Amino acid sequence: MAAAVSRDDELVVKSPSDNRSYRLLRLANGLCALLIHDPEIYADGGPAPKPNEDVDMDDGDDEEDDDEEDDEEYSDEEGEDDDDEEGEEDEDGSEPKRKKDKGSSEPVIKKAAAAVCVGMGSFADPPKAHGLAHFLEHMLFMGSSVFPDENEYDSYLSKHGGSSNAFTETEYTCYHFEVNREYLKGALDRFSQFFVSPLVKAEAMDREILAVDSEFNQVLQSDSCRLYQLQSHTCSQGHPLNRFTWGNNKSLSNAMGSGINLREEILQMYMSNYHGGMMKLVIIGGEPLDTLEAWTMELFSEVKAGPLLEISPKTDMPFWKSGKLHKLEAVRDVHSLFLSWTLPCLHKEYMKKPEDYLAHLLGHEGKGSLLYFLKAKGWASTLSAGVGTGGTQRSSYAYIFEMSIRLSDSGLKNLFEVITAVYQYINLLKQSEPQEWIFKELQDIGYMEFRFAEEQPPDDYVVDLAENMLFYSEKHIISGEYIYEGWEPELVKHVLSFFHPDNMRVDILSRSFDKQSQAIRCEPWFGSQYIEEDIPSSLIESWRNPVEIDGNFHLPRKNEYIPGDFSLRNASIPKSSNDDNPRCIVDEPFIKLWHKMDITFNVPRANAYFLISVKDGCSSLRNSVLTDLFANLLKDELNEVLYQAYVAKLETSLSVVGSNLELKLYGYNDKLAILLSHILAASQSFSPKIDRFEVIKEDLERAYRNTNMKPMSHSTYLRLQFLRQIFWDVNEKLKVLATLTFPDLAAFVPELLSQVYFPVEQDIGKESTRLRAITDLFSNIIEEPCFDQLRTKEQLGYTVDSSPRMTYRLLAYCFRVMSSKYSPVYLQSRIDNFIDGLSALLDGLEEETFEHHKSGLIAQKLEKDPSLSYQTGDYWSQITDKRYMFDMSKLEAEELRTVGKEDVISWYNTYIRSSSPTRRRLAIHVYGCNSDIAEAAKLQEQSWTAIDDVESLKGSSQFYPSLC
Repeated sequence: MAAAVSRDDELVVKSPSDNRSYRLLRLANGLCALLIHDPEIYADGGPAPKPNEDVDMDDGDDEEDDDEEDDEEYSDEEGEDDDDEEGEEDEDGSEPKRKKDKGSSEPVIKKAAAAVCVGMGSFADPPKAHGLAHFLEHMLFMGSSVFPDENEYDSYLSKHGGSSNAFTETEYTCYHFEVNREYLKGALDRFSQFFVSPLVKAEAMDREILAVDSEFNQVLQSDSCRLYQLQSHTCSQGHPLNRFTWGNNKSLSNAMGSGINLREEILQMYMSNYHGGMMKLVIIGGEPLDTLEAWTMELFSEVKAGPLLEISPKTDMPFWKSGKLHKLEAVRDVHSLFLSWTLPCLHKEYMKKPEDYLAHLLGHEGKGSLLYFLKAKGWASTLSAGVGTGGTQRSSYAYIFEMSIRLSDSGLKNLFEVITAVYQYINLLKQSEPQEWIFKELQDIGYMEFRFAEEQPPDDYVVDLAENMLFYSEKHIISGEYIYEGWEPELVKHVLSFFHPDNMRVDILSRSFDKQSQAIRCEPWFGSQYIEEDIPSSLIESWRNPVEIDGNFHLPRKNEYIPGDFSLRNASIPKSSNDDNPRCIVDEPFIKLWHKMDITFNVPRANAYFLISVKDGCSSLRNSVLTDLFANLLKDELNEVLYQAYVAKLETSLSVVGSNLELKLYGYNDKLAILLSHILAASQSFSPKIDRFEVIKEDLERAYRNTNMKPMSHSTYLRLQFLRQIFWDVNEKLKVLATLTFPDLAAFVPELLSQVYFPVEQDIGKESTRLRAITDLFSNIIEEPCFDQLRTKEQLGYTVDSSPRMTYRLLAYCFRVMSSKYSPVYLQSRIDNFIDGLSALLDGLEEETFEHHKSGLIAQKLEKDPSLSYQTGDYWSQITDKRYMFDMSKLEAEELRTVGKEDVISWYNTYIRSSSPTRRRLAIHVYGCNSDIAEAAKLQEQSWTAIDDVESLKGSSQFYPSLC
């Protein structure tokens, strides 16, 4: 084993609140590693020896089917559009994932993790094989010389409470995993072989092309991805951005069809770029740094040597033609204006951050700002500005500064006037000297965030640091994103000089699209329709030299919400205090107040959550819509203050949750009480304004129309519509909204505010902890086989998952598949087939494997909260659900210790197995626009009951008593 070329335990600057130890290690092959010892991972003592671990792992290699693959949830971060369900499960009375121990005398547990970033991404794709770098990312999971079985890596992680992921950026590719602390060495052993001896099996290539294709089909209806691809498609010919980075069946299969040996291309790309000089490794574990170093040397010294990666700014052809307006047809009901300016690569200016200084001013929302002006005109509702964090926005070719403005109907009609206002504000900045006090505010906020950085989950942390190692100096791997050092007004002016119309790209995303125009073009990969028009030269000249600057524009005022007092309120509380859970300190008519003093994280932060009942706010369809209008108008009224607080890292959210208003404040506690007082005072005296009413009503109408644009969220919507006793259909809400006038709202608001109170409920007792524990264990056992069978082997679609659901305390189990190829009826038949096969899987499950799953889940439930925000969220779900079981994770972990395999089998036979007389099922089928829904009749032939009228069926059904 070769020795390390260099090591340094002091170079990396860390936060004063960070108790972890760091070692920077450079191997002889050029690989640079950051090793992190976290003393809290083994706070209960050192790792227990596992003498049989490697024997057990190797034995498993030969037993696995060659056709299986890992359960890596692949993602593309180049315009990725996550298919989140937007918190709907929380709103219907469920709780988030349960994995933490609250108030336990048993030590809480943290996971270990690792990440590797390779300095090559989709910009390296050959012209005739679009998506090759992404395809290579997929193929590395298909086994190695040492671990040839395709799903060995994932199977190992799954058995030991872990998970993995990867993503391909424009100039780098990142692979990462997390695993229960004791199994870090075994996971690293498998992980390192990605970069030493991947098999890249020819027989797996066709299947993985389909997986890449399914992943691409997931984003076909994503407006952000469609816009990204249009910008790539219309980029200058020959530019690295002028390509299709996702890859799909067409791009990869066509490459093979044209005579390209795809496997040879992949191996050539791998051999040329996957070497030590191009790799950054981060490992976090509970073992001493010397142990982590020994493992790194043992496992990663085999990586091929290569020259050190040097990312240097490149000057090349312009990204886009100037003077063009691109109109892209939107999928969602939106009018969005995107203005983009290319800046020089600013990698080396990360300490000065001139682009962030300008983003702060151009994206400001206070009085005198661009957005404040556009809102007063009724032209816009939101604005964001800055250089994004993605590889396209921050490449070695250029930085792309983008301004995104959400327009109203009026704003769309006055599009060029909106852009004129943008250039008036830019001209204000050019005429004003750069202000050091603004830089100092950003500097203070950045240092504050670094000094009191909240701990991230280990998997996220290693990814962030591995990415940072590509762009920041070794000293600033951790602190680089927070630093503001070296005020240089001339650098700000230089960057600002690139904000002119000859360097601007204009994109409009809207459904207001002339589909009959002869100028319509089609982007070849997404099939998006767009029009490219010339912007009149007279307009460009007026933007180049604005005649005047509107008198409403001025620089922002100083931020009064930046904290100055960072003292801890828990200084007088002994560390041995038993005050582990929230206590109810006020229990009176109309108000119940819970409090917990933080003695764990020791940061000057506070979270204050309020659930405010509005008795008749959702008692009728009309009232529900009026309450939505009220909440949105109130947020709009408070926006200037809330934005200032947000900049100072004091954040607020206000939303309608059931028949309640939920207000959350979280951030530094110094000014939290001041902000809360302002919000409550403004709410009490709030009177809606007619000019904002029309704009907010238009926004709400669009929000309603966009509710069910994604198949997965639509299926969840339909499930809840059936299961919840009170559920106002969004289409009916749209009809009511159209009839509402300003006088309707003005009359409703005083009535609503008169009914506000903080609800008081009795503790209704504890539910079945054992049933929940068994359900979670069943999920843990079948997760990987479900993915392997339905996605890998049967290739049903990219999204395949199975997990428990909790709706108003009623436990259920859900299987979901989204496919661009197969019908819902066929997908259900394959899910049913898998469910029927689970009997044999559970019966044949070896006791040792069962115990691995069980111990892994126990460790997951006892995993430590990484931050105060995570902990508060868990406590809040217990309070809002009126469960008050703050130690639920501990109770479930204790219950799991007594669960045997026969208990899981019995649970399956009772609730899941098709022959069970007690099984109850609800199937939700969502059909695409071009699908034949008539085939659903086949299900009625199989004794299924088709729901033709949801409300009628609910009216004739009995509901469980409301517990929440």
